[in-house]
Amino acid sequence: MAAETNILEMNQGSNGLGKVEIAPEVIEVIAGIAASEVEGVAQMRGNFASGVVERLGKKNHGKGVRVELTDDGIIVDVFCMMNFGVSIPNVASKIQDNVRQALLNMTALEANEVNVHVVGVLFENQKQDVQIDEEM
Repeated sequence: MAAETNILEMNQGSNGLGKVEIAPEVIEVIAGIAASEVEGVAQMRGNFASGVVERLGKKNHGKGVRVELTDDGIIVDVFCMMNFGVSIPNVASKIQDNVRQALLNMTALEANEVNVHVVGVLFENQKQDVQIDEEM
C-alpha cells in the first residue's frame, strides 16, 4: 500500500500484465453510492463546495464519505442523514455491510473500519422544503 502517494496499489499476484492502482477518490465514490442505496438514508452530508457543484448539475457521489489510508488498512467514514422513523442502528449496520461488500466486489479490497456518523434526521416536511428549494 502506498499511503504516502495517496494511491492504493493492489497486490493480486504476479500475472505479468502490469499493476493496478486505485485512487482514494474511487473508494469514496463506491462507498458513497453503496451507502446512499440503503433504505432509510435520507441524504449524504456534503460541504458547501459540493452543494454548489451539485446545483450546477454535476452529481458528487463521493460526498459524505472520507477515506483514510493507514498502515493498518482502509478506514471509511460515512456521514449521512436518516429518515425520521427508521431504526438508526439497523440502518447503520446495513450501511456498513453494503459499503464493505461493494468495496470487496468492485476493488477486491477489505475495509478495516466502516464508521457511520449520523449527522441528522430528516422529517417528512423537510423533504418537501428541500424539493421546493431544488426546483428554484
